[in-house]
Amino acid sequence: MRVFSGIRPTGQIHIGNYFGAIKQWLKLQETKECLFCIVDLHAITTPYDAQKLKENILELAIDYLALGLDPKKSIIFVQSDVKEHLELAWIFGTLTPLGELKRMTQFKEKAKKYGALVNAGILNYPLLMAADILLYKADLVPVGKDQQQHVELTREIARRFNKKYGQTFKLPSATLPEFGEKIMSLRDPTKKMSKTDDPMGCLSVFEEPEIIKEKIKKAVTDPGNEIKYDPKKKPGISNLIQIFSLATEKKKEEIEKEFEGKGYYLFKEKLAQVLIKKFEKFREKRKKLWQNPSLVQEILKKGKKRAEILAKETMQEVRKKIGLLT
Repeated sequence: MRVFSGIRPTGQIHIGNYFGAIKQWLKLQETKECLFCIVDLHAITTPYDAQKLKENILELAIDYLALGLDPKKSIIFVQSDVKEHLELAWIFGTLTPLGELKRMTQFKEKAKKYGALVNAGILNYPLLMAADILLYKADLVPVGKDQQQHVELTREIARRFNKKYGQTFKLPSATLPEFGEKIMSLRDPTKKMSKTDDPMGCLSVFEEPEIIKEKIKKAVTDPGNEIKYDPKKKPGISNLIQIFSLATEKKKEEIEKEFEGKGYYLFKEKLAQVLIKKFEKFREKRKKLWQNPSLVQEILKKGKKRAEILAKETMQEVRKKIGLLT
């Protein structure tokens, strides 16, 4: 049973990434064959700082390791180091109608956001994601709900290829976060937490204690002072209860009871303390890894070699089936 997943190198991993993806990855690496990728080619589809990209890639690799991904148990590598991702994405582009790509929800959202600046890379994003997954013949793909549509398209592309050229790819299944709900921005609880779209509303796993206290203190709440989980009527405090629940593994009802009649100030103070303690060991491990970046780079090199073996094997089969020289 093989697993593939990845995160874009656009800044430090935030708590939504951790609870929604990394925590699930840590369990999967214990029992499955896992590939965890730094998807840098996806990162360049939206505005980015070319001078910082290399540092962001190394930073994300360090974050992966600090949070517990183990290179002895999983393949950890950089997407652009394995050229077969792009080759397979191009081939999938010849099998995918333009209309299907234009119907992708994320493309519509990005097109609305960037207007005339929207590029072909954003349109073709799902093709590259399909290549990422199918190149390694993954069975499971841990994703958030916003990426589920892309996994469905990946399955359709696999079916289409298999029908035209013969059985080649498995049909991968998306696995969603266990807790279900998204973690929302601390500044605007109607929007998903994002390190690129709203850095001030985003809380990194590796923030220093003072920053955690400050961001939680300033987090948007709602009229009144009742600690009640009701996302429609009280989205602000509901988001903070969700975070508290994930960090402590307490049920939301338990949290409501614990803070009954105590108000937002005491709740926020306690939440900050919980998060500081929860992520303390990760912060310390990350600082140590930054002191030895050559070790991290060596792990990525070994990951590249292991990923390339699988990728080249798949592409040799694909090239032969579609009539290219192998």
